Amino acid sequence: MIQLLFSVLGLEVALVLVLLFKTPLRKVAILGLDRLKRGRGPVMVKTVAATVMVVLGSSGYSIFKIHNGSNEMGQLTPTDQVLASRHLLEASLMGYSLFLALVIDRLHHYIRELRSLRKSMEVATKLNRAMDEAKSGSSESLEKEITGLKEEIEKLKSQLHTKEEEVKSSEASSVALRKQSEGLLLEYDRLLEDNQHLKSQLQSIDLKLSHSDGNKKDT
Repeated sequence: MIQLLFSVLGLEVALVLVLLFKTPLRKVAILGLDRLKRGRGPVMVKTVAATVMVVLGSSGYSIFKIHNGSNEMGQLTPTDQVLASRHLLEASLMGYSLFLALVIDRLHHYIRELRSLRKSMEVATKLNRAMDEAKSGSSESLEKEITGLKEEIEKLKSQLHTKEEEVKSSEASSVALRKQSEGLLLEYDRLLEDNQHLKSQLQSIDLKLSHSDGNKKDT
């Protein structure tokens, strides 16, 4: 257990040193940490950290129990001293490991933030240069651009005028069609009235004919 903790502590110290200095190894380390923080990596790291915390608490409880189990003189036996020292060493190594893991996480975060800030500053510098070049450009290019924009505006105005004329003509045709439809409706109503009048006349003629036929039969 102690050898494993020493190995982990050595790896963490080496990783901290790699992150502190700008070397090709730092890019590799950052890429590795980026992959570790994706997918199931954070869950695994949290699980390992929780396990280490539990073991650390167990070691602390063992130390406390050994000291409480001392003899009446308050002195520990040689065996208890060795066990207490071993538990204390394990607890110290686990505490240092957790602390270095936190330092590595913060270093990785700050390095990423520093890179993003540098990229944003580079973009801002490029934009400022482009704006300066645009301001210091020749007046001829600006005049050509303005002339082109004016021509485009004139074309749009002519197109708008054509569209307005088309709209006016369509409105006039729609008004004429509406008037024509109104006239047709009036004519249709008149024809209906004439039809009703003719029907009534035919009915009256039929009644007269039937009445006259009845009189002839009676005579």
